[in-house]
Amino acid sequence: MKATKQAVILTSAIVLSLFNVNCSVIQNANNKQKGGAIGAAGGAVIGAIIGNNIGKGGNGELGAVIGGVLGGSAGILIGSKMDKQAQEIKNEVPGAQVERVDDAIVLTFEDGSGIYFDTNKFNINSASRTTLNKLTVILKDYPDTNILVVGHTDSVGSEEYNMELSKNRAYSVTNFLINNEGLPSSRLSTNWFGEQQPLHNNESAEGRAKNRRVNIVILPNEKMKKQAIQEAGR
Repeated sequence: MKATKQAVILTSAIVLSLFNVNCSVIQNANNKQKGGAIGAAGGAVIGAIIGNNIGKGGNGELGAVIGGVLGGSAGILIGSKMDKQAQEIKNEVPGAQVERVDDAIVLTFEDGSGIYFDTNKFNINSASRTTLNKLTVILKDYPDTNILVVGHTDSVGSEEYNMELSKNRAYSVTNFLINNEGLPSSRLSTNWFGEQQPLHNNESAEGRAKNRRVNIVILPNEKMKKQAIQEAGR
């Protein structure tokens, strides 16, 4: 693993700062500002998506995509809808590891599971197509959600190469969902982190295989949030 002491210190500082951010400020911030100040509400989602460290890479807009988490009755209404969708994915999509985090659904497809790539490749193979076909059916049944695709690699090869490979793999999934499955591009965002965010030990073959992953994150969009707030206020 190529993580440095400086990266760990930076991560600790960021995590501490998350708990001091005023959520109302984040709500009114522009995308660039949101990317720099994610807010405590989004911290758990980010942890599930990218691992324990917050590194550079991708388009730097994870905070803007994730946004805040609704509480109270509105949050319960959204949670119920997301729970239902998560259960459908568990039942219908092979190889998907489904985790509910805050208002989001985090899907992980490790190497050799539902969505995977041959070594040093980023094309969508036939097995991955089948998985994405089944996932899209469910995504279309829940149009008031946004989808974030995040690519990762193991530590074999240079950091620069792995960053580009994770980008290409993430965009392969995003473009397939748009061009082959017909999902609106407005629902999708893409990010990538190369080898910077391992969830497992890269010293073993098993660990490296699990780090070669693509996360798909399903989040409530603004329409769903506004509707939940209106229903909760009745």
